[in-house]
Amino acid sequence: AGGEMKRRDVVRSLLKNRKDLLVVAGLGSTGWDSTAAGDSPLTFPMWGAMGQAAMMGLGLALAQPKRRVLVVTGDGEALMGLGALATIGVQKPANLTVVVIDNERYGETGMQHTHTAHGVDLNGVAQACGFNVLEFEKVKSAIHSAKGPNFCAVKVQPEKIPLVLPPREG
Repeated sequence: AGGEMKRRDVVRSLLKNRKDLLVVAGLGSTGWDSTAAGDSPLTFPMWGAMGQAAMMGLGLALAQPKRRVLVVTGDGEALMGLGALATIGVQKPANLTVVVIDNERYGETGMQHTHTAHGVDLNGVAQACGFNVLEFEKVKSAIHSAKGPNFCAVKVQPEKIPLVLPPREG
């Protein structure tokens, strides 16, 4: 279950050399992971708003078409907002990338299995919605340059790690 990579390492790698990248961090762990990677006023954590990160990212991408936007969220939140992927696919924002950190768990409520632990393929869903689905190593550069919308679900270890609370929240 899950992947070999560690979630904090994945998020740190995504945000390395972020420059003026606008980042929307999902509920809970992805917000904490983004803060642990180095807080920035260009990061907007959706603390307490499950299911909203992808739609917030879409709004930013449409409102700021000359800026690059990255959404970093978890599998539980992505599953809750599958309609957001369809809406993004229809809108086709060229400046948006969505990365799902998939530990196959609902980390905020006790590490219960999500549907991805039972075979739901978020990359397949995103592809069906019109995203360019990329492997992790390719999405890191796509964030800054490739025409989107881009998507990557990254399997990570299902670990409970210390909180690093953001200094501000959505």
